[in-house]
Amino acid sequence: MSVSPRLDGRVRTAPQAGVSQRVLLWAALAVLAVVAAMALFPQLIATHDALRTDVRAALEPPSASHLFGTDQSGRDVFSRVVHGAGRSVGIGLLATALALVIGLVVGALSGIAPRAIDATVMRVTDVLLAFPEFLVALVVVAVLGPGPTNVAIAVTIAAVPVYVRLARVQTRSLSLAEHVEAARILGVPPMRAFTRHVVPGVLGSLSVLATIGIGSSILAAAGLSFLGLGPIEPSPEWGLMLSGGRNVLGTAWWIAVFPGVAITLTVVSATIVGRTLRARAEGRA
Repeated sequence: MSVSPRLDGRVRTAPQAGVSQRVLLWAALAVLAVVAAMALFPQLIATHDALRTDVRAALEPPSASHLFGTDQSGRDVFSRVVHGAGRSVGIGLLATALALVIGLVVGALSGIAPRAIDATVMRVTDVLLAFPEFLVALVVVAVLGPGPTNVAIAVTIAAVPVYVRLARVQTRSLSLAEHVEAARILGVPPMRAFTRHVVPGVLGSLSVLATIGIGSSILAAAGLSFLGLGPIEPSPEWGLMLSGGRNVLGTAWWIAVFPGVAITLTVVSATIVGRTLRARAEGRA
């Protein structure tokens, strides 16, 4: 029976490792299901109006009446975390979807384009990949200006190069596949063979990558909001809530901790699901 090493020197059998991985996967899926419910049906989950202020209840610690406490304006933190899921996750999903589409089109066309055009696209891609995604997004927002729409555009532009490179590699590989060559031999027009036999395969690979990229996009969007470049007060958004609670972290830790936990759990869960899907697509799980 195969074994897998552990840091403490003991060994863990493959079945035990498989069980723990499945438990981790189901836990990640459960977290994402809760986040999805908060994003889609915040009114059914939130216990208070996320925008209602009550100065008399300001900075109350977590209690039965306010599960996550209140912020400096007396707003219920739990309700703001619930309503913030739609904005934070929405920006990440939108940016990932746009990056996938743009990367598919640019990368696939680059894979079949003349050498000069392909080389130009790849050099631009290499330049963007040389910088961290968050830095690229920060520069784009600095040029476009703050706001949730510009944040989504910035995160999209920062994520596109990864999808372009993968789409180009997959296009080159699938274009030489036996079933594509067979379609050409049978007289299928080149463009039709490309759209019917190459593009779906490239899209499948990019979709797996996108499940991992969602977490990165959510984290990047939250980071930009934390810097004050995304939604503005009183909009409930996880990164903005983190920023609002940093100055009172010592006396009212709950204002920043709970949205921070929400970001962490969402990003980690999306990454776990994405890596599991990638492992299965590569035949490693």
